[in-house]
Amino acid sequence: MKKYILLVLAMIFIPSIMIAGTKGSSNKKPPNVILILTDDLGIGDLGCQGNPWLKTPHIDAFYDKAVRMTDFHVSPLCAPTRGAIMTGQYPINNGVWATFKGRDVLPENAVTMADIFKQNDYRTAMFGKWHLGDNYPVRPSDCGFDMAIHHLAGGVGELSDYWGNSYFDDVYYVNNVPRPFNGYCTDIWFRETMKFIDKNKDKPFFIYLPTNAPHDPLIVAEKYAEPYQHLEGDKIIDANLYGMIANIDENFGRFYQFLEDKDMLDNTILIFMSDNGTRYGYSNDGKFGYNKGYRGIKGSKLEGGHRVPFFIQWPNGRIGGGKDINELASHVDLLPTLASLCKLRLPQTKKLDGIDVSSVLVDENKKLSNRAVFVHHRQDWRQPEDVVNACNMQNNWRLINGTELYDIVEDPKQKCNLADRYPAIVRELLTKNARFVATSKLNVAYNELPVYVIGNHKQREIKLTIQHAIGEDKGIWKCEQVAAGIKNTNDMHALKIEKDGDYMISCRRWPKECPGPVLGVPKENPKGLFEYKTICPSKVRIKIANQILEKQIRPDDEEVAFKVSLKKGKTLLVNDFIEGNEHYGVYYTYVRMLD
Repeated sequence: MKKYILLVLAMIFIPSIMIAGTKGSSNKKPPNVILILTDDLGIGDLGCQGNPWLKTPHIDAFYDKAVRMTDFHVSPLCAPTRGAIMTGQYPINNGVWATFKGRDVLPENAVTMADIFKQNDYRTAMFGKWHLGDNYPVRPSDCGFDMAIHHLAGGVGELSDYWGNSYFDDVYYVNNVPRPFNGYCTDIWFRETMKFIDKNKDKPFFIYLPTNAPHDPLIVAEKYAEPYQHLEGDKIIDANLYGMIANIDENFGRFYQFLEDKDMLDNTILIFMSDNGTRYGYSNDGKFGYNKGYRGIKGSKLEGGHRVPFFIQWPNGRIGGGKDINELASHVDLLPTLASLCKLRLPQTKKLDGIDVSSVLVDENKKLSNRAVFVHHRQDWRQPEDVVNACNMQNNWRLINGTELYDIVEDPKQKCNLADRYPAIVRELLTKNARFVATSKLNVAYNELPVYVIGNHKQREIKLTIQHAIGEDKGIWKCEQVAAGIKNTNDMHALKIEKDGDYMISCRRWPKECPGPVLGVPKENPKGLFEYKTICPSKVRIKIANQILEKQIRPDDEEVAFKVSLKKGKTLLVNDFIEGNEHYGVYYTYVRMLD
């Protein structure tokens, strides 16, 4: 009888134990990670951040549920922030400290966040703006992403992007293959993200969703901008900016509901943040816009240039509840923090500048160490200065240019320089900065130019543009600048030849997707966007691997091509249009290895 009772009890409890065990194991499924990174959305460009005019109800609702890191910092420009997020290293350690002249390209051996998630059995994807290299080996597909749908360069419609892109009905790259899409860019990024999740929801996934909005040009459907047009010239700079943010908010709300409907919210780490301070949301004189009480916009070392919104939620991980975390944190902290939360194995050789801040995300009573955060960047191919044009942060202190010390809590406008009053703080921050910079100067990425690789089977032909050419001239970014024939003397590209052989270097005025003669204009004007003007060079000159070659430009030439023999190794390519005694950089250059 006793044995019978034990048997019955076993039959009752064993299934329940098995069910409980199954449930427990399902809870141990690694969390999904979705990182939404907006472009040029500043600290005051959301309703939940106190903006008195802008309506962002969906992001505001997320703010109410999320953990908000209120003292979160990035770099003052987009590519440096993106490189820091992807590598967990500051710009002067990963080589990406500018947005052009070859310094918006990751080093060829970079290990990215996507690489690490992929090595830990996550499916990986990105949708939107990459801005860390358009050629092998630093395209998204080369850097750990299983799926990538993105535009090229630093913005939709830039001269390195697919010619004719204009935010609506553009051509984007699907794992490096150009493909036309219907609709508005931000709508497409979110739509394609949801498609990817539907196909990959049975495995943990890491999704990087970096929108190009609200980066200029400020283009959006009229219905989004119209509610703000009455504020122009009185309260705000441009209604289209607010319309672009309103569109992001609408997409975020639709996406959040999608995750909820799919029962995926609880075990998803969802992050919303921006890449630098606002550009058009606040005027430097303070007369227009809103910046949450801070001075400085995109590009500035003042607080408004690099302090950004950062909201994170993960219900299963006890990250949420509408809490503020006031600890100093930075973009380089994302990789070590996500690795900790997701229990990712990190490569032993991976060097990280950031720290794991997961403890304060879970428990607001925790404190971070007395750490320093560094902001160094330079809009040039040369290295950033050690102290000048740098911002060093620790607790409430901000040291700018090594001479201006501010208490950001007591003086958010950074009007009162306290350097003379607190010399010990200045010395401490300068000492930490000197130690940091001295170590950085030992890195290869700091000392060597990033290279464009040719001769690799993964990309038979690479495209080089004047936007990324090295030189002493100012930058040139826009298709309309090329269409207008604006001349620019930047003309040098750093190359790495992977294989001995013969190569064809084709120099063009117009990109291949919009062909036209060097001395004329394209046969078609995509979407009727630009007014085209002619230029009058007589020949093209290239210098590469101790070879100097010149060719005359014939009236109907769409390209001037040079066949060159190159040996394995690194070299510089210099290419110019020659017009009398004047020379200026070639707008588009294609390099391919010959069979």
